[in-house]
Amino acid sequence: MTDSVLKLTVLGSGTSTGVPVLGCHCAVCSSTEPRNSRTRCSALLEWSDHKVLIDTATDFRQQALREGIEQVDTVLYTHAHADHVHGIDDLRTFTLRTGNAIPIYAARGVLDRIQGLFSYIFSEADVAGYRPRLQANEVTGPFALFGQKVIPIPLMHGPGESLGYRIGNLAYVVDCSAIPESSWALLEGLEVLVIDALRFRGHDSHFSISEAIEVARQLRVPKTLLTHLTHDVDYARHSTGLPEGVEFAYDGQTVTLPLPGS
Repeated sequence: MTDSVLKLTVLGSGTSTGVPVLGCHCAVCSSTEPRNSRTRCSALLEWSDHKVLIDTATDFRQQALREGIEQVDTVLYTHAHADHVHGIDDLRTFTLRTGNAIPIYAARGVLDRIQGLFSYIFSEADVAGYRPRLQANEVTGPFALFGQKVIPIPLMHGPGESLGYRIGNLAYVVDCSAIPESSWALLEGLEVLVIDALRFRGHDSHFSISEAIEVARQLRVPKTLLTHLTHDVDYARHSTGLPEGVEFAYDGQTVTLPLPGS
């Protein structure tokens, strides 16, 4: 990966159940279309030979094997729900190999939740043993990472909150039901938007597909990927009804774009 290019890999495009859903025999869950098979939502960003995870999804090990991920330099967490953090223990393979701690970034409340849920990772009283070595960093505003500015995007996730992230002209905005007024300016001038679009029907904590499309329209984004999808979405059947420049994300999908100034 050259210094001037940002690459996004969709590691997981599915909602908290994944698709197929356990015990479900609907047309999508029974489909042989590979783009209807969705692991839990997460992504990998790469630039200048660095690899940055967004969330450690429940299916992270499976995703890493599928994509041949052998290096993780940093993790950006959106929020602390199980489907976005419960793959955290699989980071231990990378820290054992390098001997270096992996910096993780999140809002204060998310760090507190992760450190409480996985206290064995962060406890100073326990012998390090066979566990990940992680270095917690609180996100309070934009910060520099491997020569690029990371801009956190505050979002509403039902009654709670989450963070999206922008690097260059790409933004990853998942698990959200509304964008606060102050966050819209942080999303101006995007080339690629990856956005939560749970299903066709409304939901209290997630954008519906039509709501996500409206956000993309207002932002005038040339390319939008709809992610965090349920088994309501049949990739082949429903893709034909999407506006130009909007598509359903799928596991293993990649997008590259130039970084600013390149």
